Amino acid sequence: MEQILKLRDKRAKAWEDAKAFLDSRRGQDGLISPEDEAVYDKMEAEVINLGKEIERLERQAVIDRELAQATTMPIKNAPSIEQGKANPRATKEYNDAFWKAIRSKHGYEVMNALQIGEESEGGYLVPDEFERTLVQALEEENVFRSLAKVITTSSGDRKIPIVISKGEATWVDEEGPIQESDDSFGQAFLSAHKVATMIKVSEELLNDSAFDLPSYIATEFGRRIGNKEEEAFFVGDGEGKPTGIFDDDGGGELGTTAASATAVTFDEIFDLFYSLRAPYRKRAHFIMNDSTVKLLRKLKDNNGQYIWQPSVAVGQPDTILSRPLVTSPYVPEAKAGEKAIAFGDFGYYWIADRQGRNFKRLNELYAVTGQVGFIATQRVDGKLILPESIKYLQMKAS
Repeated sequence: MEQILKLRDKRAKAWEDAKAFLDSRRGQDGLISPEDEAVYDKMEAEVINLGKEIERLERQAVIDRELAQATTMPIKNAPSIEQGKANPRATKEYNDAFWKAIRSKHGYEVMNALQIGEESEGGYLVPDEFERTLVQALEEENVFRSLAKVITTSSGDRKIPIVISKGEATWVDEEGPIQESDDSFGQAFLSAHKVATMIKVSEELLNDSAFDLPSYIATEFGRRIGNKEEEAFFVGDGEGKPTGIFDDDGGGELGTTAASATAVTFDEIFDLFYSLRAPYRKRAHFIMNDSTVKLLRKLKDNNGQYIWQPSVAVGQPDTILSRPLVTSPYVPEAKAGEKAIAFGDFGYYWIADRQGRNFKRLNELYAVTGQVGFIATQRVDGKLILPESIKYLQMKAS
């Protein structure tokens, strides 16, 4: 923690030095020489690298806290009304049987214990405790999940009622008739698209008791599925995958269009900020690619202050116009015609997880190479419920 605080102070000082250098080298035309630009780029690169190192140390701290927790957790599930006992998948018997099945071919005793978690398409549902670990891995790999609203469904489809237009009051004369003004409603549908991945593990590694198989599978499957989810939440077209916020049909609304195909001005960021209605701005975030952040680092507001401000507190994000900034490699870069920046309340993007993640062991497919395959599948959908809650900046078409 102390090292993180020191790096944050160093990063803040490096950024102040970079801004001071840039201001001192500007000519009357507001530009700097190519030599000075090269020096500034190196100073800015140091700020970026310090930020990445801080993020790495913070992730390590999270993992250290996770590993320091007890290896077993008490069952806190509410008793089931139908069965009169806790969720069978939360029992130690099922957890032990699941990992015995993953590590080796199992006998009748293990098979009987696994029947309570058998999934209709084959494979077995992940034990409750491990499923929480996998969700944590997904959130680490998927920044979108920490901003969106996440719900769990027991079936494939979920209907969400939406108020399309609201009624309003009117002034009326004494004893005059009151005009009808009803709300109109619509529906959004969340389905359950399937995302899957497979890994191969050598039989020697599976038989090695020192190898932490649950942690490896949780981390690797979480990384793969999390990355694929996040990509769809941004640019998915809804065809066999979630609908992203940048989709032309089901995404957010245009806030402003840049006058350039490769550059952004403060006025355009200002226009984007105020294109979003005030109620949504209270919880709004900026989301963009790292390359776009670099463009915004040099922008100043009308008072001569840089609009990008680095975080100086642990766990707090950088800000633009005092609103949190989140980056993702799946947001399009600031190129001709691309939607490069999103600003809005991402709590109106709903992610529906179909309850339970499915694991399957493949014993024979890779037997000739001495390996065992593992398949993980998850059913998930995502959709922006209120398009007006997210505005985007689009670059000028070339």
